[in-house]
Amino acid sequence: MANTDHVLVVDDDAEIRNLLREYLQKNGYRVTAVADGKGMWTAFDAGRADIVVLDLMLPGEDGLTLCRNLRARSEVPVIMLTARGEETDRIVGLEMGADDYLAKPFNPRELLARIKSILRRSRTLPDNLQPEEASSIRFAGWTLDLEARNLLSPEGVVVALSGTEYKLLRIFLNHPNRVLNRDQLIDLMLSREASPFDRSIDVQVSRLRHRLDEGAKEPAIIKTVRGEGYVLSVAVEVEK
Repeated sequence: MANTDHVLVVDDDAEIRNLLREYLQKNGYRVTAVADGKGMWTAFDAGRADIVVLDLMLPGEDGLTLCRNLRARSEVPVIMLTARGEETDRIVGLEMGADDYLAKPFNPRELLARIKSILRRSRTLPDNLQPEEASSIRFAGWTLDLEARNLLSPEGVVVALSGTEYKLLRIFLNHPNRVLNRDQLIDLMLSREASPFDRSIDVQVSRLRHRLDEGAKEPAIIKTVRGEGYVLSVAVEVEK
């Protein structure tokens, strides 16, 4: 059981919790199912989860808030469930740090396939492409506060980052002086095969450069390596 993947299901619908617990257990997973955010944090603190299946509409803290707070303290993959299938809900969920999004009603087989895909892809990344625990990271005069999720400029100005920009910057900071190709960036961003970012990773890098006051022609912090990808080419100081 120690090597069995642990799925944490957070859904206030008891029928769905029971269905997913039974189905995933039959398919070889260890499952903890809870009804709300309080239960999620209790379960999360009690033992490591390999992936979280999180409902959007929950009593108390909603799924988006829980996802944002979870992402601030952990890189555990998150699949969001919701009865609302609108594009804006999906995008907001991904911006908050979710790895995938599945609208209700759904086929448990599809959820199982997505869980397998996310876990497989996250574990095929090179060993040295794993996030490092830290409270803040300093680079080229900038400071990224991982607890407050704030970016502070060399002049002491707080620069607002979207959820996507924050995650992309943290990826670069976790792997300084390492060329990351497009596929690796996509995997690290969302850890799944299909994503809304797979055709626009260059746009995301461009936006992040703009936040860092980088010129498009001669960026000094995030450089383009022609034919290979991007590299954060400055020294990084990690504070734990």
